[in-house]
Amino acid sequence: ISFKPDEEIFESIEFDWERITRRLRELAFLNQGLRIQVEDERSQKKEIFRYEGGIRAFVEHLNKNREVLFPEPIFIKGEKGDVSLEVAIQYNQSFIQDIFAFVNDINTEEGGTHLSGFKAGLTKVVNDYVKKEENKDIVLLGEDIREGLTAIINMKFPNPQFEGQTKTRLGNSEAKGIVESIVFENLSRFLEENPSLAKMIVQKAISSSRVREAAQKAREITRKKESLGGGLLGKLAACSENNPEINELYIVEGDSAGGSAKQGRDRLFQAILPLRGKILNVEKTHLVKVLNNKEIGSTITAIGTGIKEEFSLAGLKYNKVILM
Repeated sequence: ISFKPDEEIFESIEFDWERITRRLRELAFLNQGLRIQVEDERSQKKEIFRYEGGIRAFVEHLNKNREVLFPEPIFIKGEKGDVSLEVAIQYNQSFIQDIFAFVNDINTEEGGTHLSGFKAGLTKVVNDYVKKEENKDIVLLGEDIREGLTAIINMKFPNPQFEGQTKTRLGNSEAKGIVESIVFENLSRFLEENPSLAKMIVQKAISSSRVREAAQKAREITRKKESLGGGLLGKLAACSENNPEINELYIVEGDSAGGSAKQGRDRLFQAILPLRGKILNVEKTHLVKVLNNKEIGSTITAIGTGIKEEFSLAGLKYNKVILM
């Protein structure tokens, strides 16, 4: 099959090598053993994709630069009527979750009912295992169980209905129950047969739960400090104007710079917040440690929006934040 794009129809006929190879690599992962060769005659670039490991190899590819909890991804599959499902999962030591769900080789970037079914099935499996093997009083949230999870969901589904602005969200209501059932049955059996691996997953989820609860307590303390003005006394040189549309917050390093900035500012709409030393890198730091950092706490309080679930632009005090 060959085609020539029409310049009058397409906005651009320039082909993106990175985008094309990324999609073809994806298809090779999703279709175990399929060999795909792509060549770019403009630059003489050439790639051949073939993965005998299928979606297990996909997960390994995504986790290649991460510290994994166990070496081999867990792989389960099952069928319900005309629907077939493959799932590969592996945990790493990060705090994020990477879950990619596909329906008939289409990347459902907006998720959908199949993704909801996977999450529900996984949560039920782990909680059931915890009650039987660990502690009946522990109840883990889905977010606890999915922290550090990399997963590929590969479903073949007849007559899918795609929704959303970009048509990348599965809308078939029956898909949720089918996926949840297959995941629950197969993953439950896998964990029963592999207790040492199951224990690693459970302990990571319990640890995530404890950190989440500690972070919640830290947020509550931060809110109380905010309501009392705590953490900012003697630090923030506030402005007299209450209109965030014109207000500016200048964040400076150290009291010395803060003193100079205070002398040169317009007190009507310019506020100065001096912070000490090198600020904490929050990218790979748990929220509880972030919230316990005085400098970050002061910044959160000064800006006024709160964070995460409590975030609200209604509390914004400054439309401009300037780092000096």
